[in-house]
Amino acid sequence: MNHHINIFATSLVACALLACGAKRTAAAPDSGFAAMQERGHTAMGVDQYTSTHTFDALPDGGRIALVRDVDDTLGVQQIRAHLRLIQHAFESGDFSTPEFVHMKQMPGTAVMTQKRAAISYTYTDLARGGELRIATRDSDALAAIHEFMDAQRRDHHAMGAGMVAP
Repeated sequence: MNHHINIFATSLVACALLACGAKRTAAAPDSGFAAMQERGHTAMGVDQYTSTHTFDALPDGGRIALVRDVDDTLGVQQIRAHLRLIQHAFESGDFSTPEFVHMKQMPGTAVMTQKRAAISYTYTDLARGGELRIATRDSDALAAIHEFMDAQRRDHHAMGAGMVAP
C-alpha cells in the first residue's frame, strides 16, 4: 500500500510542476471542462486526454474503468494506484477526490456515504489500467450509485452504460 501512496504522491508533485510550467497540447471544448481535466490529471496522475474513463450503471451497482490509450507503464501503475486509493476512500464514505475533480459534491455520494455498509467495492487490474466495481442489494444505495455514475459520465464526456428505468 505504501508503494501505491508513493506513486500517487509522486504523480501529484509531477502534476503540480506540469501545471506551473508546461502548456497543454490538447484542446478542450470549454474552459470549465479543461479545468476539470487538469484537476483530474492532478488527482489521478495521468493525462485525461490520453486516458479513457468508462462509467457503467449496472443492475447491481456500477463500474468505473480507467485505461491509458497509449503504452505507458508508469501511467498504468498510477491509474491502478489511484483506483485502489479510491476503493479504500469510497469504502470509508470519503468522496473528496471526485469532489475536488468536479469542484462540487457529486450526486449520489451523500447516500453512498450513509449506506456505505451496504455497498461493496472491488478493484481489478485491466490491460493498461484498472476498474472499480461497486455493488449493492440496497435499493436506495443502488439509486445513488446510478446517480453518481450518470453524473460522472456526463461531466467527463465519457463512455458507459446508463440504466433504463423499468
